[in-house]
Amino acid sequence: MASVLLSACGALPTLADRPLSSAQPPSADSPLVRIARDSSPAPTLSGFRLMPLGFYSLDARIQLARRARSTLDVQYYQIADDRTGRLMMRTLRDAALRGVRVRLLVDDLYTTGGDPMFRGLAAFPNVEVRLFNPFCCARESIASKYAASLLDFTRLNHRMHNKLFVADGAVAIMGGRNIADEYFARSATANFVDMDVLVVGPVVGQLEGIFDVYWNSPQAYPAEAILGESAKRQDDRKSFDHLVDDGEQMMSVHVPPFDILGYGPITDDLDAGRLGLIWGKAVAFADKPGKVMATSDEMARSMSVQMNIMDRVMASTRDVVISSPYFIPGPMGVREFGELKARNVKVTVLTNSFASNDEPLAHTGYARYRVELLQAGVDIYELSPTRIRHNERLQLPGASLGRLHAKTAVIDRTMVYIGSMNLDPRSEGTNTELGMVADCPELAQEVVRVINISKLQSSYRLRFAPDGHSLEWLATDDQGEVVLSVEPEITPLMRLETLLFAPFVPEQLL
Repeated sequence: MASVLLSACGALPTLADRPLSSAQPPSADSPLVRIARDSSPAPTLSGFRLMPLGFYSLDARIQLARRARSTLDVQYYQIADDRTGRLMMRTLRDAALRGVRVRLLVDDLYTTGGDPMFRGLAAFPNVEVRLFNPFCCARESIASKYAASLLDFTRLNHRMHNKLFVADGAVAIMGGRNIADEYFARSATANFVDMDVLVVGPVVGQLEGIFDVYWNSPQAYPAEAILGESAKRQDDRKSFDHLVDDGEQMMSVHVPPFDILGYGPITDDLDAGRLGLIWGKAVAFADKPGKVMATSDEMARSMSVQMNIMDRVMASTRDVVISSPYFIPGPMGVREFGELKARNVKVTVLTNSFASNDEPLAHTGYARYRVELLQAGVDIYELSPTRIRHNERLQLPGASLGRLHAKTAVIDRTMVYIGSMNLDPRSEGTNTELGMVADCPELAQEVVRVINISKLQSSYRLRFAPDGHSLEWLATDDQGEVVLSVEPEITPLMRLETLLFAPFVPEQLL
């Protein structure tokens, strides 16, 4: 009853007309602009550097922010109030104090507990913070947010899942990572195996255009409209400084001399004035922001980019390698993979095991299709959260669990997709997503190489048991091949929880 009463009272404020804000043309005075230009072999090509390790990916964002001269456009599904989130927010503040225009757009789902941090950053000059698809009130927890907006659940179930960081309109980082400790191997308990890519060239202009569309959309609210106007902005700034400046020894980023692909820290390239990149053609695309206002699955899917990726997958002639942490193909996806098999196209999928999945209910949506996928000829590998601890090349903290979060696809060893989209119903019909497709065989080779590090050294391969119906999980350790006939590394409690809750969660919500 309390929830119903709250939801009847809760409403978003009416937005006054806002002037359009657009990306500024890259300035020749920016060192980043000059470096991107000097690194390019041709103006029609975009350059790429894959970032499979969290240390390098976080350091790259910080280095770009520190060297930016004119603009920083930042868009994320989650910016946590933890060491990594505070480091990012502090770096944005420092850039603004140098005169850099900072535009920060963050989805409002996981802002719980972080309102003072976002309000504080917005109190600085040259900074504007907007919340995407916000909750009206009761911001103490995610549960209270939804309880106060029950009558608006359809809208609020749609979230902005995009991840993008653009410096001076010249260099961008996009991919699967949010801004939180666990995405950059800085958590002591569990960390994600993820993938980002640093890009320069024409595709950066496309990404800036996508950012502008979201920034100027009716779904992006100024933070002060949701969090309230502050009467003492100076006090907000002081509180923010205290939050992000204390504990400096906990915020440093240690970057190893080389990553698993042989690249050194981006600082070395920036200091030298030239970026070591792989070059090719690329196109960026995203769902329409209005997808969050869709009133039906059909309307939402009409605004989705997922079908664009599946169209490219279905056009393959040789092989497809996919990394998707939440993989729920549905009956149509199974049929499409079967069609690829009929054309002798080899399909390999790396996804999470039950034990490594941070969304256990999503695993149930995937598990119901495993037998059909194997029958359709798909090679399936499931990440092991404990085996990956011993994979030194991924450099996760030794005691933490490993979980897959990278969203990539390689088609015919020439075309690469990298972005925020999973191959599941939520990405297709609920959340907005951002991605890039690159025509670049060298990049394709690197992505497959990184996937193989997890696939071959830290995963279980699925196959049918001798009876031809039940499943087996294969792995290799120091003692040789290990064959398991039950789902590995899960507890009876995990199995019971999923058994109890899975029937009540429709597949389209997974």
